[in-house]
Amino acid sequence: MILEVAVLDVIAGQEAQFEANFRVAREIISSSKGYAGHQLQKCVEQPGRYILLVNWETLEDHTIGFRQSEAYQRWKELLHAFYDPFPLVQHYTAITE
Repeated sequence: MILEVAVLDVIAGQEAQFEANFRVAREIISSSKGYAGHQLQKCVEQPGRYILLVNWETLEDHTIGFRQSEAYQRWKELLHAFYDPFPLVQHYTAITE
């Protein structure tokens, strides 16, 4: 399992529209191959900051399967104009102890 982590800084005053667009966009990502769930959370201390956590079965399900799909183009149309700066997206894997 891979955890995608993105810190999203939304342009001030556009939070409500971002959240409305995300409600549409979540249907896009949730139908993608390898998608295993997500959370979008809003920061308490910094208005306009969100964290998006997406679980993927494999790294390639995100980096190739989703990002190179037609569905990703719609995702971008819905969400990417809200970010300033553009988010850094990183991937994590669990440590087994």
